Amino acid sequence: MSDFTLTRRLAAEAVGTAILVGTVVGSGIMGVALASGNDAVALLGNTIATGAILVVLIMVFGPVSGAHFNPAVTFAFWLRRDITLAAALAYIVVQVAGGLVGTGLAHAMFELDIVQASTHVRAGAPQWLGEFLATFALLASILALLKTRPEAIPYAVGLVITAGYWWTSSTSFANPAVTIARAFTDTFAGIRPDDVGPFIAAQLIAAASAVGFFAWMYKQR
Repeated sequence: MSDFTLTRRLAAEAVGTAILVGTVVGSGIMGVALASGNDAVALLGNTIATGAILVVLIMVFGPVSGAHFNPAVTFAFWLRRDITLAAALAYIVVQVAGGLVGTGLAHAMFELDIVQASTHVRAGAPQWLGEFLATFALLASILALLKTRPEAIPYAVGLVITAGYWWTSSTSFANPAVTIARAFTDTFAGIRPDDVGPFIAAQLIAAASAVGFFAWMYKQR
């Protein structure tokens, strides 16, 4: 448990999530602007920026709040009884709020309408499966390394998301707060609001599955 007050922990979660989402959306906008219509190049730029900022954010804010920036991670730690229900709910509220602020700031930087609704369709069982697998992989990188090499978690999380952009059908949102925030950008990173619910359901099911699997894996005889 962090020695920092809940107020400071919530501030870390809010600011960290805002920067994360600002990076996801902003790098998507920049990638499209520079890629001359090549979606692979745009996705590569989006990928590198997101993976890199995750490493930095976890190193900066990890000692304060645990650097969740993700309701699925907070949910997993609540299931493990590593965080109280009240604190977990507060984390989730500020994560979602921070994500929305991050989207708005990205739009402001690139002189776009601050409030938008995405029209980018991301629907269907293959994409939901992608979100389940992406989120399970993310939680695996955290829960396993907590037991073995906690100092490696920032790099592992950055790398698993970097890989997930390319090996999953959904491009690895793996984060309900990010998913909600990306519903409010009609840019490269967006997701249609109608598609948010199934993505979040897949993410939370994956988080619970990962908690159960790693509790079994590391259970002492």
